[in-house]
Amino acid sequence: MEVMNKKKVNSSRRMKGGMITMPFIFANEICEKLAVVGFGTNMVIYLTNELHLPLTKAANTLTNFGGTASLTPLIGAFIADTFAGRFWTITVASIIYQIGMIILTLSAILPQLRPPSCKDDEYCKEANSSQLAILYVSLLLTAFGSGGIRPCVVAFGADQFDENDPNQKTQTWKFFNWYYFSMGFSMLVAVTVIVYIQDNIGWGIGFGVPTIAMLISIVVFIFGYPLYRNLDPAGSPFTRLVQVCVAAYKKRKLDMVNDTNLLYQNQELDADISTAGKLVHTKQMKFLDRAAIVTEEDNPKSPNLWRLNTVHRVEELKSIIRMGPIWASGIILITAYAQQHTFSVQQAKTMDRHLINSFEIPAASMTVFTLTTMLCTIAFYDRVFVPIARKFTGLERGISFLSRMGIGFFISVLATLVAGFIEVKRKNVASTYGLVDKPKSIVPISVFWLVPQYCLHGIAEAFMSIGHLEFFYDQAPESMKSTATALFWTSISAGNYLSTFLVTLVHKFTSGPRRTNWLPDNNLNKGKLEYFYWLITILQVVNLIYYLFCARLYTFKPIQMDKTEDLETKKDGIELVNNV
Repeated sequence: MEVMNKKKVNSSRRMKGGMITMPFIFANEICEKLAVVGFGTNMVIYLTNELHLPLTKAANTLTNFGGTASLTPLIGAFIADTFAGRFWTITVASIIYQIGMIILTLSAILPQLRPPSCKDDEYCKEANSSQLAILYVSLLLTAFGSGGIRPCVVAFGADQFDENDPNQKTQTWKFFNWYYFSMGFSMLVAVTVIVYIQDNIGWGIGFGVPTIAMLISIVVFIFGYPLYRNLDPAGSPFTRLVQVCVAAYKKRKLDMVNDTNLLYQNQELDADISTAGKLVHTKQMKFLDRAAIVTEEDNPKSPNLWRLNTVHRVEELKSIIRMGPIWASGIILITAYAQQHTFSVQQAKTMDRHLINSFEIPAASMTVFTLTTMLCTIAFYDRVFVPIARKFTGLERGISFLSRMGIGFFISVLATLVAGFIEVKRKNVASTYGLVDKPKSIVPISVFWLVPQYCLHGIAEAFMSIGHLEFFYDQAPESMKSTATALFWTSISAGNYLSTFLVTLVHKFTSGPRRTNWLPDNNLNKGKLEYFYWLITILQVVNLIYYLFCARLYTFKPIQMDKTEDLETKKDGIELVNNV
């Protein structure tokens, strides 16, 4: 009778999750991205036109905010994986985000919360410290809200598919494609509809619409609670990683054992963190194996985890360390991508943006070409490229995530290279028409000259960013899925901070009475923005070489499924390693 009851319980658990939960989960992500992009895409215009900040200060404010918002996922992942679980982390974080959005919307509506407006020929008073403080508080709250949403939504969505079920496991890589597709669709709406409202109706309504959308998403997400497959948190992953380091250090003077079968194993101890399979011993980083050597002082039945750890826990740390170099390779691509929301917007602002005589494209809406290209590339990749590639590689996902990332890196190099030549063309036209000293005048060159660089960035993101996200989720230890997803966002954080550092450095060392400032605050026509783009291009070429080297040396995590002797070696990327 007891066995039958267990079967019923397990059956009811298996019935939860699956594709039926996706609308509720995607609703939260779509509205969060609608809010983030609705705020961020046009924010450089808001900061310069409404708060009257200098261009470099506005650009650095945005990249610092983007960096902080992408760094806080580490906090959210820790909370979710340690004690709160992903559902409650997403819910509370969404509410915090909502509060930040309300404050930002009020600051755009109430006149006393921003400096007085001014005309082009008047002196524009910059926002005072109190007004900036309100801006920073609202941005900080949205950053912390994003920290709980970003690492958990994608992991929570992937949790709805049981990795032990062969029928559901193959759906996971499709989930990542359609997750990014839905996210891109919401961003597309943001850079068209929301930006148009901000430019032509008002900033209060322009910020208010995504604020209302976020409120709706919270209600919809909570409404789907009975359908979700909720996995219990397995305790702090960071504590386990530190315990392995401490145990290995304490036993640093011990000789390594010749037979790895003598290293400590405890299936009962690891049961909660190895439900999808046990990590088996690898030969790299052998100094960490000392944490699993059993000595006379150790009690294998009730181990002190600060002295003795299982092979599975040691391999968890090895997996995270091995992911580090691949993680770092994504930083410079984000630095290149970040320019679309700062200097590329300022470029577009100086160009002829008329689609027809009576309609002008908002400068910030140029990213619609990035998003449209990204969405088309994802659909093409999923429906056309993967089935064809599968015939040649035999892989379910067509090509490995490492191969996918490599293609994205190469295309991103082309994007910034092309961007530099387009800026040269724009400045030549400005010089021809005598507009070099007239930063407020529209240069008679179509804004559609910028389309190639935007489209190349979209293709690069469809390949690299999704491949990066797949890599983190697939190669991370089972109990660290939220943490692994947070690593994806921390690379975005580092990329934004690197952008801030480069902009500050270039602005400082190229400015002066006898120098040509590459990134002037008030007149791009007199700058050398193309040099800045080509600097990023050179950095990306170096990064691509570094990535290919790391991909060749990367060791995929080996998993032993349950108690069988078969190993799932996770060698999806082996063909890239052989072809690099």
